[in-house]
Amino acid sequence: MMNKNTQPAKLVIYNRDGLIEKEHFGYIVRCSKLGVSEKLGEDKNYPFYLRSCAKPLQASLLIDYELDKKFNLTDEEIAICCASHAGEKIHIETVKRILDKFEISYEKLKCGIHEPISKSAQNDIIKNGQNPTVLHNNCSGKHAMMLGLCKLNDWDMDNYDNINHPLQQAIKNKIYKLCELKTEYPITKDGCGVPIHSMPLENMVKGYLNLFCNPKYERIKNAFLNNPYIIGGENRTDTKIIENSKNLVAKVGAGGLCIVVNTQLEEAFVVKISDADMIAREFVTVDLINNLHWANIEISHNIETNQHDIIGEVVTLL
Repeated sequence: MMNKNTQPAKLVIYNRDGLIEKEHFGYIVRCSKLGVSEKLGEDKNYPFYLRSCAKPLQASLLIDYELDKKFNLTDEEIAICCASHAGEKIHIETVKRILDKFEISYEKLKCGIHEPISKSAQNDIIKNGQNPTVLHNNCSGKHAMMLGLCKLNDWDMDNYDNINHPLQQAIKNKIYKLCELKTEYPITKDGCGVPIHSMPLENMVKGYLNLFCNPKYERIKNAFLNNPYIIGGENRTDTKIIENSKNLVAKVGAGGLCIVVNTQLEEAFVVKISDADMIAREFVTVDLINNLHWANIEISHNIETNQHDIIGEVVTLL
């Protein structure tokens, strides 16, 4: 039975001329490869959906099945498989290159047509009198990878989004193994139509450590570290973090999630903002990185910390 009696911590306040105007609550869970776990906010091991934080975990299958070797995938192409990309030209072209290598039409993608996340890309579409396509969907790289795995394994490509499909069963088994899950947790459909798994925040962090600190998946780690703009794009939090650090991997997910791995120290943390505010998520994540001395990243938003509830509590995690 899942315990819903969670107690999120106050993580961010907006201060307007000395008065608190807005507050954000949530959780932080930090783990090391040695198994040490520390928390801010009592999550009671309540499961949350991985959302797009699942992408690098899902992409581990491209290494397991040697999709990268059999189709000669570049680091950029591996990165787009893990990306929640902003739908810019570099992202669209990279997805197209993968599909060309697989000899699969983009019409097979089942992620749906979405406007690009990038404001610049949105403006370009309007200026050119175009319409967004399925390639602009931030999950198109992941879906291209899924189709490639289907082709490689001779699995049906018309219902690869079904939970009972061999691909989705393989993904579930892999995620459960990486995240050290011993209990069945709820599964639903993500925004792009494929199954998405839930789990406690601590298991999310373990999954990232088991992926990014494993030499077997070094190509995925290097894809992140060497291609931060492909991972996200214009004004994306994970891109900012990777670009402004040396050994940090970061990945955002809807629902207020961001996971960061220090690949040198083999430590990681997840931030979960309860109301899913993206500015608060970026602020808390960057603030924690700076307080852990993992990097020195400028916080671009005009938000003030509550010294007791953020800075003081974060220090206890060091």
